[in-house]
Amino acid sequence: MKFDTSFSRRSFLTVLGAGAASTLAGCASTTPYGGQVVTYRDGISTQPPETMVAGDDGAQVDPAQMYGSIADGGFVIPAIPYQRINPRYYRQRVVDPTGETPGTIVVDTPSRFLYLVEPGGYAMRYGVGIGREGFAWSGEGVIQWKQKWPKWTPPDEMVARQPELVKYSSKNGGMAPGLMNPLGARALYIFKDGQDTLYRLHGSPEWNSIGKAVSSGCVRLMNQDIIDLYDRVPAKTRIVVWQ
Repeated sequence: MKFDTSFSRRSFLTVLGAGAASTLAGCASTTPYGGQVVTYRDGISTQPPETMVAGDDGAQVDPAQMYGSIADGGFVIPAIPYQRINPRYYRQRVVDPTGETPGTIVVDTPSRFLYLVEPGGYAMRYGVGIGREGFAWSGEGVIQWKQKWPKWTPPDEMVARQPELVKYSSKNGGMAPGLMNPLGARALYIFKDGQDTLYRLHGSPEWNSIGKAVSSGCVRLMNQDIIDLYDRVPAKTRIVVWQ
């Protein structure tokens, strides 16, 4: 199995930005990956990616299995058309590029990766979507608590910018959990100095947003990936975000 070692650690962490927002939510090209070149046409891989994703036992896992349909919490999460996603954003175990202590979550905002640092010099890496310009954030905090199939309540500032969201405001009880809920199947809530930052790690039904800067500040993962991360991460986990 090949590991991605091309990334070097950032040595500077900026202070967590002020302000809060919650998330809503025919040319050919080639992308270098894992020592080979994967060719794309109209956004679809024209050759099958190698099964390069490592499971907990070190065995390789087929992406079709990893991103297949899941029955969870009374919902059926659709299979992800993984062939339409750059394979670099598939969940996979890599050589740890962060230098952080095992158990730490590191979000590499510029590269659109989230790492969960593991013992032995490795990390589980996930592709993420991040905040648009003006909503990006960085710093250090903790995962104060976690929620399966969370309700989504946009903050008042977001409702003011997007009045169509008033039906999901706190006074109206928020948006019920479900397949189209912007927080997806799981949410991990980030606190700093005991205060809710209103930023989250969360699932998303919009698999095509992974690898892009589209959300209003929060870090989104594919629903299959956030379920995997949720099961690996206890509350009070340290999180570091590189800007």
